[in-house]
Amino acid sequence: RAGTTGARHGELDDVAWTPGGHVFGGSTHPVGLKRANAWGLHDMLGNVQEWVSDWYGSYPSGAVTDPQGPSTGWQGLRVIRGGSWAGGSWANRSAFRLGRRPGYRSEYIGFRLVRTD
Repeated sequence: RAGTTGARHGELDDVAWTPGGHVFGGSTHPVGLKRANAWGLHDMLGNVQEWVSDWYGSYPSGAVTDPQGPSTGWQGLRVIRGGSWAGGSWANRSAFRLGRRPGYRSEYIGFRLVRTD
């Protein structure tokens, strides 16, 4: 959520590629053309949903910061976050997540490489 508490870090058309957006095109787009979040990351919503390292399971009760998820997944599922270019506004929000088996493939799902210095 990059320090935000709302559904998004700005207006949907400003931060995500979605079917309702002004410039859609029906496919992925180069990263960095939409507004970045407070941490300088682009396309955290829209474009493609992203695999994350968490196993899929119930959320912990109460407020938590940066939850790591359970140590194993419910029915072997991993988490996918963020909506894609094909998803509506209901999916293009910070809290959106799905559980999928690790071998699941789709044109709407990708991953983000992270480099640490």
